[in-house]
Amino acid sequence: MSMLSNPEIASKLPLQDIRNFCFVAHVDHGKSSLASRVLELTGNLGLATTETNETNATTDNKKEQIQLLDTLSVEQERGITVKSTAASMLYYAPTIATNPTGYLLLNMVDTPGHADFGLEVTRSLSSVQGAVLLLDATQGIQAQTLSVYEKATATGKHTKGGNKERVVIPALTKVDLESEKSLDVCLAVSELFGFDPDDITLTSARSRIGIDTILDKVCQQVPSPKELPDDDNKTLRAQLIDSWFEPLRGVVCLVQILSGSLSEGDRITIVQGKASTEDDGGSSTKTNHVYNAKETYSVQDIGIVTPKRIRTGFLNRGQMGYVIAGLRDTKQAQSGMTIVQQKELSKVLNMALPIMEEEGDEKSVLYASVHPMEGDGFDDLSNAVDRLALNDSGLEVHRTSGAASSADGGPFLGPGLRVGFQGLLHVEVFRQRLLDEFGLDAIVTPPKVPYIITYLASKSKPRAADAPDTEVVEDLSKWPSYGYRFKVQEPMVNVRIMAPVTYAGNVMELIKRKRGKDLNTKPIDETTWLFSSNMPWGEVVTDFHDELKNTTAGYASFDISDADPPHQEANLSKVDIMLNGDIVDPLAFVCHKDDAQAQARVVCKKLHEVLPRQQFVTVIQAKADGKIVASERIKAYRKNVLVTGGSKSVGGGDITRKKKLLEKQKKGKKRQQTSGKVSLSQAAFNSVISRS
Repeated sequence: MSMLSNPEIASKLPLQDIRNFCFVAHVDHGKSSLASRVLELTGNLGLATTETNETNATTDNKKEQIQLLDTLSVEQERGITVKSTAASMLYYAPTIATNPTGYLLLNMVDTPGHADFGLEVTRSLSSVQGAVLLLDATQGIQAQTLSVYEKATATGKHTKGGNKERVVIPALTKVDLESEKSLDVCLAVSELFGFDPDDITLTSARSRIGIDTILDKVCQQVPSPKELPDDDNKTLRAQLIDSWFEPLRGVVCLVQILSGSLSEGDRITIVQGKASTEDDGGSSTKTNHVYNAKETYSVQDIGIVTPKRIRTGFLNRGQMGYVIAGLRDTKQAQSGMTIVQQKELSKVLNMALPIMEEEGDEKSVLYASVHPMEGDGFDDLSNAVDRLALNDSGLEVHRTSGAASSADGGPFLGPGLRVGFQGLLHVEVFRQRLLDEFGLDAIVTPPKVPYIITYLASKSKPRAADAPDTEVVEDLSKWPSYGYRFKVQEPMVNVRIMAPVTYAGNVMELIKRKRGKDLNTKPIDETTWLFSSNMPWGEVVTDFHDELKNTTAGYASFDISDADPPHQEANLSKVDIMLNGDIVDPLAFVCHKDDAQAQARVVCKKLHEVLPRQQFVTVIQAKADGKIVASERIKAYRKNVLVTGGSKSVGGGDITRKKKLLEKQKKGKKRQQTSGKVSLSQAAFNSVISRS
């Protein structure tokens, strides 16, 4: 029996027979592949897809082709997961189920593995009671393994019992490969995380090993969802886990029913609970006040996700599913909000609403301005970014129109948006999703990290009396001009690097070159070391990933977390890039004073290679601390004005006429150089990101 053939059974199961769990792991450790095999085992794929999977599995040296939970184009092209995806299924476990059918309802979530999408992992963990921690049997513990384990155990711990804490179940993937080292990895996992080696499940998505064992452990060890403190199973409270925009249907909401039930035709209101300062002993539901409850909507379509949408007409307590209610405003359905019945709103005001776990304050760690490729495409870009922000909790979008802002673009880019991101990969995925999902080719300027500027007293160049002494600079166009006295604090992050011991010297040299401090090393096993260091965030977001891969032959991985203290004073300089004397704010960058000239030369040389040749000379200059530190020239196209009609010479042998034509051409090129516009491509901005 599967969810496809009997979707109504899930609505009849009691809360005690529901299990919510997710897969967490480092990048490319097999989460999506294993999740697809789980769907296959439980019958969610259907006969045709299962037969296709069997064919793919038996093809030698052929990568698994079907990963049904990776639905975005960018996920399929890059082979990574960037969005958490959920699916519901039925699993036969008669010794555990309390209902006569013997089936349990499993709600499974597949999560991203890259550090830039950590908010997706945190959000997914807030809706489950169990997490399956996967490790590649050929690679072992990696940097992001530590990060996702810490997230999974932030409000729970690995336990054998059926208590209400979040359970972590360890498992190894790809154990059928010749290069697997399962025994060594199990021992390392046991020593680092405290798991019993005998409790670590060996799995393989390709060979379909251990899939049923994983599900059995989920059914046995993961507790059923908590009841809300004031749960009467009558008052609807459905937490909004995710949402996305479809042109024909509007906003589609992925929800989890925590109390009551929801059916087509119901009038609903989407509200948000805000936690009070009172503590209720660590529960995920707290005393709330409700806001944003003005609009009401009628439920048009509702059902389960398998991962395909199956219309059922209703959802009951404990179920995950989709809801379509005709919403067009993307801001009215954001993750963490709660759907309630409009007629029960006054009652809900006195009840607990769920508070979704978030990572820190969700503040973006770097910022970039986004501009349309065509000058008249700003409105389309703005609408597309708003819809992406609905589906991407890590985006932070600001509209700025002031002439002093680099998001304004000046004469080179035109108007744009200032967008906050969680990392460089997040920037790349954002730009690719704009192109894939909306057909918009946008220019994204080099990301900048926020700096804290503290002004010092100065008699030579005093500031206005009402000007603040300290300010956070997220836009480098607001960096203090040359002549002011000030000190700079740069953001710091803790970087954890997992690398083979044979590359230890290279890794430590890279950390030193990137101004890392407080270096600590720890052996994970006989071949792998863990390096930990506090490092300037500005050094990490440039080309740290590429340099780390190059210096370790691609074997190293790294993860970042908050540093203590989060900021540190540093001797930094802002480097402005000028084209024909005009400062291009989006090309500016900040670096250590000692490296300003060297990095400026690299950027100027790269711009010389990527900027198109013009009819006039293009002068590229870098300016730091009030002086020019690097310069390049792009020669103009040459046109011989002394020859017309092929080989006929102008003026014959009259030298004065020839000089007159040459002088006229010279004046024209000089005029073009003053008023001409240099076109900037994405490659020009990428040259600022990598400055090594």
